[in-house]
Amino acid sequence: MWDGENELPGNYSGVRCEKSPHRSVGRFVSDQEDDDAGYLDVAVSEVKHPPPQLSPMPEGLTNHQVVRRHILGSIIQSERSYLESLRRILQEYHRPLMEAEPRILSPRKIRPIFHRIREITQCHSMFQIALASRVAEWDSSEKIGDLFVASFSKSMVLDVYSDYVNNFTNAMALIKKACMSKPAFLEFLKRKQASSVDRITLYGLMVKPIQRFPQFILLLQDMLKNTPKGHVDRLPLQLALTELETLAEKLNEQKRVADQIAETQQLARSVSDRLLSKQLNSEQRSLVLCETLIETVYGERGQVLKSKERKVFLFDDVLICANINVKGPPDISSLVPVGPKYTMKWSAPLQHVQVVEVGQENSQSKDTLFQQSGTKRPSGACNSALLGPPRLYQELQELQHDLSVVEEVTLLVGTLQGIYQNLNTTVSQDWCLALQRLIHIKEEQIQCANKCRLRLQVPGRPDKSGRPVSFMVVFNTPNPLSKISWVNRLHLAKIALREENSRGWLYGEDEGKTIVPFSCPLLASLSPALALETALHNPVNCALLGFSAASTSLPQGYLWVAGAGEGFQGHVEIFSLNRPTPRAVKSLQISSAIRCLEYVQAPSPTEEGDVGIHKAAAGAGTNICVGLDDGRILVYGSADTAAQCLLTLHNPEGCPVLCLKHSARFLFAGLRNGTVMVYGRNNNDDLWDPESPICVSLGAEPIRTLLVLDESVWASCGNSVTVIQISTLTTQKFEVHPDPMISVTHMACAGGGVWMAFSEGSSIRLFHTETLELLQEINISTRSMLQNTGQKNMRVTSLLICQGLLWVGTAQGLIITLPVPKLEGIPKITGKGMISLNAHCGPVDFLVATTSTLSPDLLKRDSVGDGPDSACGGEDRSDSSSQESLQPSSCYKAEEKGKGRGVLLQYRLRSTSGLPGRPLTAHGDEASDSSLESLEHSVEDGSIYELSDDPEMWVRGRPCEKDAVRRDRVISAAVISGGKGFRRLKEGIGVGSRTSGDSLENTLMVWQLPLTV
Repeated sequence: MWDGENELPGNYSGVRCEKSPHRSVGRFVSDQEDDDAGYLDVAVSEVKHPPPQLSPMPEGLTNHQVVRRHILGSIIQSERSYLESLRRILQEYHRPLMEAEPRILSPRKIRPIFHRIREITQCHSMFQIALASRVAEWDSSEKIGDLFVASFSKSMVLDVYSDYVNNFTNAMALIKKACMSKPAFLEFLKRKQASSVDRITLYGLMVKPIQRFPQFILLLQDMLKNTPKGHVDRLPLQLALTELETLAEKLNEQKRVADQIAETQQLARSVSDRLLSKQLNSEQRSLVLCETLIETVYGERGQVLKSKERKVFLFDDVLICANINVKGPPDISSLVPVGPKYTMKWSAPLQHVQVVEVGQENSQSKDTLFQQSGTKRPSGACNSALLGPPRLYQELQELQHDLSVVEEVTLLVGTLQGIYQNLNTTVSQDWCLALQRLIHIKEEQIQCANKCRLRLQVPGRPDKSGRPVSFMVVFNTPNPLSKISWVNRLHLAKIALREENSRGWLYGEDEGKTIVPFSCPLLASLSPALALETALHNPVNCALLGFSAASTSLPQGYLWVAGAGEGFQGHVEIFSLNRPTPRAVKSLQISSAIRCLEYVQAPSPTEEGDVGIHKAAAGAGTNICVGLDDGRILVYGSADTAAQCLLTLHNPEGCPVLCLKHSARFLFAGLRNGTVMVYGRNNNDDLWDPESPICVSLGAEPIRTLLVLDESVWASCGNSVTVIQISTLTTQKFEVHPDPMISVTHMACAGGGVWMAFSEGSSIRLFHTETLELLQEINISTRSMLQNTGQKNMRVTSLLICQGLLWVGTAQGLIITLPVPKLEGIPKITGKGMISLNAHCGPVDFLVATTSTLSPDLLKRDSVGDGPDSACGGEDRSDSSSQESLQPSSCYKAEEKGKGRGVLLQYRLRSTSGLPGRPLTAHGDEASDSSLESLEHSVEDGSIYELSDDPEMWVRGRPCEKDAVRRDRVISAAVISGGKGFRRLKEGIGVGSRTSGDSLENTLMVWQLPLTV
């Protein structure tokens, strides 16, 4: 199942066997006679089958059974509505157009518009027949997951929907063209919309197939949540979610590519530079991000002089800004989305574009002359740092200076011997209070200025003296999430241009086929390490991290890397990740070699996940457990609490600790002698009790790896895995490999499955978490090898699942990724693997995932500057200000006491948010100056049909306020590999050979993934 394709069952009796050729995405269908060739002629059956109908609800049902029946009813109604929409397209639009006399459109123009609608209708007609049969026996079987697998895992379904999605952009373009050239067709569409009960346009009906599988996924997710473990429908539902997610991902990717090509072609037509136009049309350049932003020009006092919509295109090597021209007649845009036409305003090489936050202007090159966008200034003009939002930062610095002066005056006034009117300590303190409030107002103004504003330094033409000239352009983004996306994508696009990423990955099975750099993990940095055995991520939210820094840095927190040092000593190295590259901040020497690490988050009495807040790992309850070769387990505090050793645990025989895992109440240690030691807590707030551990003996083989699931712990012993129930410590053993000489070395879990790797061989196996049955087996050596490697067997040395990818590290130093579903289904391999051209010289010792959630405060407010952690670089700031020192700063403590109410600023300034009363010198109308207005806007929609108004979407209902907070989570992720040395692989070079410049020092490779918004 490497390709994710299945054989086609022969139950599509209504579809002729010949397939139409796949038309290239983004090309208009020509009007020649041969366009009629290749289309499927499908006769949709007119035989009426009874629709699915649930019988009356019997008595005595459990709550789960009642909910499952309601969800089944939603599936029935949703599918009936969808099938009715498909039939409306054929009966109300396709048939009248084909039979119209005189002709409104010729048949060769009608067929491309409705391409594959008949096949999709036939597919769902058969699904509805099968659904009716399953619904009729629901009370006896209560099983529906297998029906979705059987109906939608066929390659025919993917082919039909792929053709439809690929043709959708062309179909809309043909409708638009016909509306403008055929008034009768435009009148026909208006008349059909006016006569329909729901007034849905043809576009509104034709977009439904694109929405269909996401709707199915939502319904099956709800069904799975209400299906208890052990139910006969549970595994089929998980497999159905896997199939539907895989199908939806492929269709989404095809739709994204089609839209990207359409936008790029539209832009290429407006470019006067022939070379650039040719490059835009080439397949070598890919569009990373495009969005309608508002360009804003400010006056010297920060007021908005003018603003205009621009379309900004971020390609993998160039940034282009274009004017948006008139979108078309309103009567057409109300029926079908009409894409705008563009006129290119400027373009700039991506390497020379920099994100500049307010307050960073001084860090730019002094040899560069700045100009305000859209204006011409002589070389003697004032620096742009005094214009617009930067002026606010200068005013803030002036207020800070005045406050320090007034504080000194207050101290001097306190030394006066006499009593004078209006010259006493009370009046001086009032001055200080007023200035503090003015500073607070200025902070809020700067936050508003940075919240949705993307400030870019763009290179221009050199002046007459040859000096480089740059101009500052300010774009207003629709929301803070948009700005975060832009800053992150600009940062990663620059990383993708580096030599190691320009050709970073290859498909394992397709010889010579490269991958678009931005669609795969990017090698962000290489770092040396002193010892390599194991590693973990200690997440810590940095309260002082700025807006752009949070958008470009690695997942916040610390990376612990441990192993054996010189002799029999152990060594721990702690790296800070609050920047684009790791930085070593502390090291620990231990008297015994280190075998394993485990991160234990502080127990929480209440669940805070509902509000989508990332629990920052701070405080005594957050621990790092270190397993040693002498049998001890050292328990350290978190890195942000100075990483002090808090507790030492022993095992009776002093047997080496090979692996560690924890649950809410227990710490599990796998020993070399085949025993699992279980240390319990006295209560949730205490550390583990070292006096009374429980021994669970599993065999004579070492416990090589542990894995904690919801209610159990999986422990490997030889070629078997034992499932230990956490509540009772009862065990269940099952064999996972037939060879008794082979042992399980790695386990990784996602959804309802566990992938396992073994001490010998290149195969990895997938087992179900509940039934324990084998679901899939993949041989890495036959699937993901470069040409002429000369390696027939690749031993797996590390395993990880992160962000929809199964990462496999090998003894040859290669890193392979395989796509797996991200949802609650089974993590089956669903597509082709990729192999990295960046490899270690020795075995991949570990793969560790680092993830963190950006603070929701960043979506509401911003900090002032971003220092070196921004995309622009700059000088390193001190550890106290960047919060990379292991001692928490006073500012950070003050922020904790304020419970997040204070303003997050990177410079040192007392927070004034807790001061009582109203600001003395500010009024509401004065504070709402034009420069402070929120320029948030909503993207125009050219259609009267809104997806949120789809009558089928009532199943989930409109999102509540809590859901909106959860949806606005921004997740940062990176994967770090450890091994000996670094090398670049080249096609035709064997795995065993090295390229020039290889070294055998311990090396960390950091792979950064795009932010998920």
